[in-house]
Amino acid sequence: MTKARRGIYAAAVSPFNEDGSLNADKSIAYCKYLLSQGGCDGVAPTGTTGEGSSVPMSSRLELPGAFADAKIETDRVIFGTGTPSSADCVALSRACLDAGYANVLVLPPYYYKNPSDDGIFSHFANLVEKIGDDRLRIYLYHFPQMSQVPFSTDLVKRLVAAYGPVIAGLKDSSGDFEQSRGFVEATGGVDNDFDVYPSSESMLWDGLSIGTAGVISGSTNAFGAKAQAALQAPEGPARDAAMDAVRAARTMAGDFPLMSAMKTLEAWRTGDDDWMRMAPPLLPLSEEQKVALRSSVEALNNTNLQANG
Repeated sequence: MTKARRGIYAAAVSPFNEDGSLNADKSIAYCKYLLSQGGCDGVAPTGTTGEGSSVPMSSRLELPGAFADAKIETDRVIFGTGTPSSADCVALSRACLDAGYANVLVLPPYYYKNPSDDGIFSHFANLVEKIGDDRLRIYLYHFPQMSQVPFSTDLVKRLVAAYGPVIAGLKDSSGDFEQSRGFVEATGGVDNDFDVYPSSESMLWDGLSIGTAGVISGSTNAFGAKAQAALQAPEGPARDAAMDAVRAARTMAGDFPLMSAMKTLEAWRTGDDDWMRMAPPLLPLSEEQKVALRSSVEALNNTNLQANG
């Protein structure tokens, strides 16, 4: 069991059954696709893009075992286990560890706003101490626009000082490159084995140059291969061209509700309209949005998508 490998991660979207439960078989098949033809080094299921807060607790508890049964490599998965309840967070993280998946992405407890750093620290202290296993690797999830509960650099340093390698890294979904730089400078970044992941592949090489570990992004559900091509491209014109393609794809994705758009693209790729199913309160794309998305992607890739939906 090892710390998650670095590189390009997709914050994987979640397929739902009609009753609102997670379709584990379809999720596994999809993540295997992302880890192969999809161009990703790793996947992060049941995070924000995966509508993790809307996935039933029973489904979230069962998913790591299903991944283990499917023999998906443990160092290529970072499961989202954040909840407002400390006890639920412990249960979800323990289910991951019990299945062999040590790497978990954990939001701060996000229902009560403006908690003190001491209060947030207590949530993570409870998680580490209740799990009581040095194999655990926690990636702090900084997403202040969504959670309204940010991580300060002082708190991150305090957690690392208290729990060492168990606090393995941080996903920075602020969208602010200078915030990512601040987390790298506060922790030492990859040089100190602390893995900061910006959430936009448009920051890929800028981030790597200052000591980030890669990216964990929602739009790499559809455009992971473009990000991987940019990661592998040699410095110079080839890399510049690859990054231009990455930025164009990321900009296009930002024109649509991201989760709904990524699910629509997967529905078109597979011919399975059930992929468009969203958990309330989120909604599928409207027909007008689907037309616009198809036009935008075809212009981006100069290819035709399967006509569906």
